[in-house]
Amino acid sequence: MVSEVVLKNSNQKLLSAVVLFFLLLNCFGGFRSQAQVLPEVEVKALKQISAKLNNKYWNISTTSCSSGGFNKTNGPAILSNVICNCSFNSFTVCHITNVQLKGLNLTGVLPEEFGDLPYLTEIDFSRNYVSGSIPASWARCPLITISLLGNRISGSIPAAIGSIKTLEELVLEDNQLGGTLPSELGNLSQLRRFVVSANNFTGPIPETFGNLRSLTEFRIDGNGISGKMPNFIGNWTKLKSLDMQGTSLEGPIPSTISLLKNLTELRVTDLIGSNMSFPDLHGMKFMIELILRNCMIVGQIPNYIGEEMTSIKKIDLSFNRLTGEIPRLQSLSSLQYLYLNNNSLTGLVPAWVMDNKNYIDISYNNFTGYSTQPSCESQHQVKTISSSYSSYGDNLVNWCLKKDLPCSSTPKYHSLFINCGGPLLDFNGKEYEDDSAQMGPSDFIQYGERWGCSTTGNYLYNDKVQFITQANPVLNMSSSSIYSTARLSPLSLRYYGFCLRKGSYKVKLHFAEIMYTDDQTFNSVGERRFDISIQGEMRLKDFNIAKEANGTGKSIVKEFDAIVNGSTLEIHLYWSGKGTTFVPDRGVYGPLISAIGVTPNFDPDTGLSVGAIVGIIAAGCMIIVLILVFLWMKGYLGGKDLEDQELRHLKLQKGYFSLKQIKAATGNFDRANKIGEGGFGPVYKGVLSDGTVIAVKQLSSKSKQGNREFINEISMISALQHPNLVKLFGCCIEGNQLLLIYEYMENNSLARALFGREEQRLNLDWPTRCKICMGIARGLAYMHEESGLKIVHRDIKATNVLLDRDLNAKISDFGLAKLDEEENTHISTRVAGTIGYMAPEYAMRGYLTDKADVYSFGVVLLEIVGGKSNTSFQPQEDFIQLLDWAYLLQGQGNLLKLVDPVLESNYSEEEALRMLNLALICTNPSPSLRPAMSDVVNMLEGKMPVQASRIKPGSENERMRFKAFEKLSRDSQSNTSITSQESQVQKSVLMLDSSVSLHGKEDSRDHFEGCIKSSELLSDTN
Repeated sequence: MVSEVVLKNSNQKLLSAVVLFFLLLNCFGGFRSQAQVLPEVEVKALKQISAKLNNKYWNISTTSCSSGGFNKTNGPAILSNVICNCSFNSFTVCHITNVQLKGLNLTGVLPEEFGDLPYLTEIDFSRNYVSGSIPASWARCPLITISLLGNRISGSIPAAIGSIKTLEELVLEDNQLGGTLPSELGNLSQLRRFVVSANNFTGPIPETFGNLRSLTEFRIDGNGISGKMPNFIGNWTKLKSLDMQGTSLEGPIPSTISLLKNLTELRVTDLIGSNMSFPDLHGMKFMIELILRNCMIVGQIPNYIGEEMTSIKKIDLSFNRLTGEIPRLQSLSSLQYLYLNNNSLTGLVPAWVMDNKNYIDISYNNFTGYSTQPSCESQHQVKTISSSYSSYGDNLVNWCLKKDLPCSSTPKYHSLFINCGGPLLDFNGKEYEDDSAQMGPSDFIQYGERWGCSTTGNYLYNDKVQFITQANPVLNMSSSSIYSTARLSPLSLRYYGFCLRKGSYKVKLHFAEIMYTDDQTFNSVGERRFDISIQGEMRLKDFNIAKEANGTGKSIVKEFDAIVNGSTLEIHLYWSGKGTTFVPDRGVYGPLISAIGVTPNFDPDTGLSVGAIVGIIAAGCMIIVLILVFLWMKGYLGGKDLEDQELRHLKLQKGYFSLKQIKAATGNFDRANKIGEGGFGPVYKGVLSDGTVIAVKQLSSKSKQGNREFINEISMISALQHPNLVKLFGCCIEGNQLLLIYEYMENNSLARALFGREEQRLNLDWPTRCKICMGIARGLAYMHEESGLKIVHRDIKATNVLLDRDLNAKISDFGLAKLDEEENTHISTRVAGTIGYMAPEYAMRGYLTDKADVYSFGVVLLEIVGGKSNTSFQPQEDFIQLLDWAYLLQGQGNLLKLVDPVLESNYSEEEALRMLNLALICTNPSPSLRPAMSDVVNMLEGKMPVQASRIKPGSENERMRFKAFEKLSRDSQSNTSITSQESQVQKSVLMLDSSVSLHGKEDSRDHFEGCIKSSELLSDTN
């Protein structure tokens, strides 16, 4: 009993002691809590920060850390969160360590007072409307994270940021920052994330960035960063994500990329430069997303992608120059998206592709067959349009698989109206057709036989985005307007008009930016930019709807003229990696269009085009100009005064540039921008203020010949608009400067691609060569037969055929072009052209018709198939040129010996024979036996048979005379080299005095030979 009493008393004492302990602990805790204060200097700094940010979410005092006066949360994306560390001075003093103000639509400027918070490790202002520049004072803080994603920050990155040794994350995506990247950032040895996408940075990536060996994420998408892709990226061995989409970087991708074995995301697109091989990505077994789009990659797709990248979900190798067959990728169980469109892939499309349930796009290739031929009515998930190498006449292949999507019946339509992304709607007296069907990452839908739509691509980090959209309610747009809905796509959006009659059309594209706002929230900091092409010709680069329309929710209509030579009109909108991608959310970027209207520029009942009338007027004006030039040459007019008047007249034209603009574009004609040298002056590469890349041809004002060609070239090419003719942007005439401004051709001239130095030559596969031949033929057919003015070029040769980024051929240099006057076929002043390409009747007798161009085309066709220059190739002493050798091989029945050995067996013998025989028909000595260029086009397409013609070699005297002629040509070109695109100005041009009244064949030849001895050969030199 006594023991129980004692135990009970002991328990009561113990319980009392425990209660007393907790009471004391609570008291001390309360005392400590009440004593936790912010220093006055930080309170002052926070008040200044809050005022500059127009921040209404903070209640600032010395006790804010303990009273919760900072924090407000509405989900992870919208919050005000300030973290304090109150462990200082025995838990009595607090310091601010983290400031997060995310998605609050703050409208102030970046405060420099953050530099007065000595313990601050994080600044996060993601998705606000904050402006100003990044203060250098922030470098005083031990920052670990700076995130300003989705604001209006401008200026440049302060070099002082490179002194923050603790910095691990620098996220500046979707802002307006510019300038060059500071080399001091290379000192950030702890930096893991460098994200500056969608800004305006320029210049190269600094060499010091090779020191950033802790990087796991590097994103510079959508900037103007230029220069070669650096080799030092191989130092970033911890890298998991590398994003270089839509920059101005030059290829090739360096071999050191093979060292980045930890990559899970590789996105490199739209590189500039020349062709490159597929980069070595062996051993990248963690790869999830591989995008190498529009990088000019040639060769085959490596098999190791299907063998090693077993976790990959997305492969995008579109818009390259890949050849060969589709590799075995069916074992990739995680693969969801495969984009191989717009390449030169061949062979049979395997069954695993056609039976696949994932999203696959293999459109615009050269396949020879399909395991199961797809339908044309609709293609969901697996898209194959324009993917067959079959010709127009092959009735065994569905029409939508053929090149150029030819009409399956007789073309009969001449107008088209589409309400993109919306229902059937009457607008401006026209019925706009319904386009409200949902589409996806790889879709093609045909609406009857009149039109169709194609979408390609999936949005980054957001697979749930729809491909049609409605206007943001904030914009208060009428639901009955065609601008209240739109069709969009993350990468490529195409509309087709089918079965259209041949002719010129007015294309009206209706736009309104309906996904962003102008209400000073983070919804209004977005910027959409994309490219617009019509019939394969780039019309607008980096088009920004809101900027062009002066605000969001405002409509704008862009009008273009387009030629339909076949039966299909193609409108292509393409995202090249520019603009924001995270505002207001992931998945708001890429092409967007509200409506399309297409009407004829001709009377559908009579076929008489408005352009024809304009052409007649233009022809009359041009004839007057040529008469004035003739009179000036004869001295009947005021010589230099007349010339100055003509030049001043040109300054009044629409495409006039100031010398200041051109100097800014070319770096004051910096030698580093010089890309060629012609007989009439140098050629420079330049970039206009809007980002348009141009080629500037500079002519000497002291050369009468240069002035004459300058005027002639502007007159001729201004009257011609065609996808296969180089586009003249305008001219500049100031002081002694005469400048022509052209579109820039990324792949230089056909001559350089075929005959240039080894490092300059391009790997032109057989389909590409066929495409180039077809492009030249179509361009000439337009000049001879389809344009309002019938024009003879007079200098068709490989040097005057330029190749754009996609290796489309464009005829250039119209300085020698003349109107085709059927009633006056003899040249009364001079014969002009290039030895080896001039038709014999023109060179010998001055007899000029469009058949002279046909002859020149035949020579170029021979060069393209053979890969050899007509004027410099001499297989044996007895053969003076490639054409001469072709005659012999034809007689031996061995024409295929002419085919370029580089092709090995990777070409169609049937097509090669067709093209070689066509070349010999075109070079027939009799102009009457040469075909018209429209027939040449039909023969190339397989619509007309090619009848081989036999040409007997001439007499020994004739052979010797032309051999001497050839030797003179070679001697004149001994110092000539093919260097540049605008070696379109490179000429081995022969100017010969000629007479209208040359009587007799022998007199003509004597006169011709006499002229050779005194002729002046003008040629390019390096």
